[in-house]
Amino acid sequence: MGKGRVEGQNIIFISIVAVAIAFIVGFIILAISMILVRGTPNILSSVATREIQFAIKLSFSTSIISTILCILVAVPVAYGMSRLNFVGKRFATTVLDIPIALPPIVSGVALLLLFGTTSFGHALAAWGLEFVFTPLGIVLAQFFVNVPYMIKVLKSSIDDIDPRMEFVARTLGCTRLQSFVRITLPLVRNGLVAGIIITWARALGEFGAALMLAGATRLKTETLPVSLFLNMSVGDLELAMAAATILIIVSVGSLFIFEIMGGHRFEISRYGA
Repeated sequence: MGKGRVEGQNIIFISIVAVAIAFIVGFIILAISMILVRGTPNILSSVATREIQFAIKLSFSTSIISTILCILVAVPVAYGMSRLNFVGKRFATTVLDIPIALPPIVSGVALLLLFGTTSFGHALAAWGLEFVFTPLGIVLAQFFVNVPYMIKVLKSSIDDIDPRMEFVARTLGCTRLQSFVRITLPLVRNGLVAGIIITWARALGEFGAALMLAGATRLKTETLPVSLFLNMSVGDLELAMAAATILIIVSVGSLFIFEIMGGHRFEISRYGA
């Protein structure tokens, strides 16, 4: 095969790749810009309404609480899945991946059945922990859907750390907990921050699971995604576009920070963010 022919095929291949990249990037920008063009002009007046203010407050409060819960659970679980060998580890890994593979609406139905139809759920309700059609249900839905993502990100960060560093710390007198706090945790700081940011952004935009468990009641369980859904249903495009615009701004900002913190190392596309 002649050199000129090879160069020609290389140019054709690169051109196809470039066209594909330009197409998908342009398609995404075009679709997102449709919302921004319609939502941005009226965003200030929409944010001034009681409904959008309630949705913003509920979205931010529930997403922050659920993200904190994800941190408390994901940090030890990610460490255990990365560093410990135990019977059933592969099974546990598969189970942790189930919420990632499930459509969020299916996760919501599962939570609704567990906390709404079982004696376990009724017992919790008797103790004052009511998750069905309450803001607590939003927090629970966000946690259930998002904690596997944070575990994945943190496990990826811990896997990148040489375990010999922790071993050396333990030979110098540190306990496993002390080596984790003094060695591992500082080294996974960027991964932890990236995981927190992307988990919070996903919690802010959670809809399917929260809808099934907490419902869509105005000024009660109305988060920004629910507000978008409700206002689109009744044809109030101004409020719907305002909610969508806020979610886009937060999502793009979160992704920007995620990338700055080294998020590209954690294969964000794999985690559905």
